[in-house]
Amino acid sequence: MKYFAGLDVSLEETAICVVDESGRIVKEGRVASEPRALYEALRKIDLPLDRIGLEACSLAAWLYDG
Repeated sequence: MKYFAGLDVSLEETAICVVDESGRIVKEGRVASEPRALYEALRKIDLPLDRIGLEACSLAAWLYDG
């Protein structure tokens, strides 16, 4: 089974939504919009993520670099 994570970035928090290959939501959560916090949250999901989609906005640029 393939899993995909989508990140919806805002100034304070980032919403995380993980779906399977059929589009069914598997997990959801929120975490501080900090690179380390996002890394830890994605690692704790404990699923083999095939792709991680990051919202295309000015706030996401520095998270991508981190």
